[in-house]
Amino acid sequence: MMNPKKFFKMAVLPAIAALILAGCGNSDTSSKSGSSEKTGVLAKIEKEDKIVFGVKNDTRLFGLKNPGTGEVEGFDIDIAKALAGEILGDESKVEFKEVTSKTRIQLLKNGDIDAIIATMTISEERKKEVDFTDVYFDAGQSLLVKKGSDVTGIDSLTGKTVLAVKGSTSSINIREKAPDANVLEFENYSEAFAALKQGKGDALTTDDSILYGMADEDPSFELVGGTFTEEPYGIAVNKGNEDFVKKLNEALKVLKDSGKYDEIHDKWIKKD
Repeated sequence: MMNPKKFFKMAVLPAIAALILAGCGNSDTSSKSGSSEKTGVLAKIEKEDKIVFGVKNDTRLFGLKNPGTGEVEGFDIDIAKALAGEILGDESKVEFKEVTSKTRIQLLKNGDIDAIIATMTISEERKKEVDFTDVYFDAGQSLLVKKGSDVTGIDSLTGKTVLAVKGSTSSINIREKAPDANVLEFENYSEAFAALKQGKGDALTTDDSILYGMADEDPSFELVGGTFTEEPYGIAVNKGNEDFVKKLNEALKVLKDSGKYDEIHDKWIKKD
């Protein structure tokens, strides 16, 4: 008769070992299949079948709410729609949420928006917080004044009051370029332009592309002195979403190669 202990070693232990090996194999397979699934913003976009863009609502030519329709209109808006068309196959698969220069990065970090397309200059400081696409628009900082003003450029701002917007690179740049000027900041461009019209400042400074919209709205104002910085605009995305940045860059290239970008540009940007 076989010893019970010997029978246990011969029959039971191999079965236990097989079960352990099978369990390890299943765990590995599960891990591998899980790692191949898309994560991050791009997975969210494909699941929800829309892209949520943070856009300006107060910036003529780029993102301005039409009081008659309630819709936001402008260059940034049309570019965002065209990008959604390339990525999701339908330009209507977008949602727009209002941002300002001060709030846009925090809203992106909070997950309220998927990307920022809001006259946002690519800078080394901002690259520490977000990732940018390729440049989609080249602007430069300038000055807007009442026609007939004695402010003719950056060198004539000593003792003058210059209006700017909180959280913008323009506010930082003007302090460096004209240290003897007084800088008064506002929450958004609408407030800043209203203050300029009311005589609360001698000049308003931001990107020339934005100032052209203000001059178009009220021809009694004009740009002076040319540009004194380079302001390349990029679309901002939360860090860790390289696949989404790649998708946006691919879509931007298609728009430029096809002529769609030029069509949108010429519709909104008329410097003369």
